[in-house]
Amino acid sequence: MTQAQNCYNVFERATADYHITDHVDAPHNNPYPDGEFEHTLYEKNWIDAVQWHLEDIIRDPEIDPVDALALKRRIDRSNQDRTDMVEEFDTYYRNRYADVKVAPDATINTESPAWALDRLSILALKIYHMQQEVARTDASQAHIAKCRAKLDVLLEQRQDLITAIDTLLDDIAAGRKYMKVYRQMKMYNDPDTNPVLYASK
Repeated sequence: MTQAQNCYNVFERATADYHITDHVDAPHNNPYPDGEFEHTLYEKNWIDAVQWHLEDIIRDPEIDPVDALALKRRIDRSNQDRTDMVEEFDTYYRNRYADVKVAPDATINTESPAWALDRLSILALKIYHMQQEVARTDASQAHIAKCRAKLDVLLEQRQDLITAIDTLLDDIAAGRKYMKVYRQMKMYNDPDTNPVLYASK
């Protein structure tokens, strides 16, 4: 099994586990040992799954404004957690390939392996939910056909992304590409860089 396929399998398992209860506040038991890379992958997808459904809830046209604001704050915290976890992936890969001799003509990729895995985690959720739409018995045939066509595209995208991630990792391991990690440095969460926050001090 390739590295990227293994990551996808963990994401897919976490997505399926979340939907056993399908509740944003449900507790979960990570099946992978703490400290293993798969443990972090599972946690990342669980955060993504919860946030996916928070984004659904906040779009309820009848939602109470006070509840909506609380949800927005929760989504903001979730986004920060997601970013922090992706940066854990970057640290993992940077350490893993720290001793690789980089070729003189090596090039950099547009994104790190970690941010490609972030997209793969979201893709696992998209595929799950599009499969649910295809399986609906209360929807029109036109809706199901439209969703089935979208699902076909998502499945093709999954294979392309897995292949691209594996190729990137192989290239990094061989020194054909090199990693350069830029931390996100989100400014709006920082009371020292968000002018609304530091002006209120």
